[in-house]
Order: sequence, then C-alpha cells, then structure tokens
Amino acid sequence: MTQHGVDAEEDDVPEWTDRIKANVAGEVRRRRKEMGWSAQDLADQCERLGHPIPRNVIANMESGRRANLPLVDVMVLAAGLETYPVCLIFPVGYVERTQELPFQDLVPTWDALQRFTGDEEVPGYDPGLVAEYEHHASLVHTALAALEEEERARFAARTATGRAQQEEAERRRTRYAEEAISAKYTLRRLRRDIREEGATPPALPPALSDVDPPETDPDTTPEERL
Repeated sequence: MTQHGVDAEEDDVPEWTDRIKANVAGEVRRRRKEMGWSAQDLADQCERLGHPIPRNVIANMESGRRANLPLVDVMVLAAGLETYPVCLIFPVGYVERTQELPFQDLVPTWDALQRFTGDEEVPGYDPGLVAEYEHHASLVHTALAALEEEERARFAARTATGRAQQEEAERRRTRYAEEAISAKYTLRRLRRDIREEGATPPALPPALSDVDPPETDPDTTPEERL
C-alpha cells in the first residue's frame, strides 16, 4: 500500500500484482485440496502435461513466496487442476472483490471475469473476431441440426404407410433442406468476410464440407457449387 502519499505509482503497482498472484495462489491451493492432491501430485500432473512446475515452486506460490507467476504456468496449473485459467485469476465465489488493473478500485470478481473474457463489453475495446466466431458456431449448429432433421423427414417419407403421412414428411424435408441451404449460404458469406479481415475461419465438420466454394470452374452457378 502507499504510505503518506509518496511514490504512489511505484507502491500501487506491486499491490495490484500481489493481489492477482494471491488470487491464483489461493485458488490453486483450494482446488488442489478439493481434488485431494498434494503439491507433488500437482507437480507430477504439470509434468505429464509437458510443462514441469516443481513441487517447491508450487509450494512457494501458494505461500506467497514466489516473486513471479508466468502466464504459461497459470495455463498449465489450470489444466492440471481441470479448470480454466480465468477461474484461477478471478475465482468467482471465493474472492468477493478484486482489482482489474493498477490504480483502479476494487470491483466484484464476477464483473472482472466478465470483462476479462469479453462477455461484458467495454466501450472502446476491440473485440477482434469473437462475435464473428460466435455467429459461425451458431450457424454451424443450425445447419447440422437442419441436415439431421432433413434426413429424418426423408426416412419418414420413405417409410410412410399412407399418402398423407408421406406428404407431411416431404413438406418437413423440404423445409429443413431450405433451412440448411440458408445457413450454409450465410456461413459461406461469413467465412469470406473473415478471410477478407486477414484471418482464418474455423474448421468445418465433414457434413458441411461443401460450404467453402471449390476452386474450380468460375462459370458454375452458386447452386452447383453448394
């Protein structure tokens, strides 16, 4: 903490870093004990994950004697403890209030986590392509669900015992087929936009391998390419 208002900047920065390290250390210790593990058990798990963190380093971190805490260690500790890195940094439910940045007031830990993950918008911040990737995931889900329902309706039409049943099944098959095509076209446009941003769109499941246009005859129609 600052003393007598002197050297506020130099004193406040370590207070913030110490607070974040204490969040991580406390949650690592709590989670480790919850799992019934010793510090050596956690060290062994980190080694199995490919990034050894010795037992004495873990013990020093938990007791507050470790001077630094690299991000890569937080990532591996979280994986070893079967949780998410953000849950170590901002342990919701176990730390009531925390500090997001130096010189800032304490805020509810839940609010800090929401902003850290981008779930709460911060004015002026660039969210990158998070929204586009979320939209992509939603479209993939919609397209796959429509394709599955289309196949079910096709089977129902094929096995229908009466004309009315068959016609109803065919109407459902047509509706789901149109939903799938619509989702695929939107996916194609979205993936094109992502590429135009200089980024790489997410991988597609095999059932949607026809979304990206093939690099073939430019004279083919969109329907033929999809």
